[in-house]
Amino acid sequence: MAKVVIDADECTGCESCVEVCPEVFAFDEETELAYVIKPEGGPEDCIEEAIDSCPVECISLED
Repeated sequence: MAKVVIDADECTGCESCVEVCPEVFAFDEETELAYVIKPEGGPEDCIEEAIDSCPVECISLED
């Protein structure tokens, strides 16, 4: 099963993934970066929308 991953070095903290898919992504106020709260994933359409909405394309699915 694929795992949801955010490249923290690329993340700009725009929070678009958190807005479209709060079941899987959250925002860390301290680092001002998004992170994955459910690496095993969630609703696939929600994750795909988050991947598509990321302006720096730092979200991916890894096997």
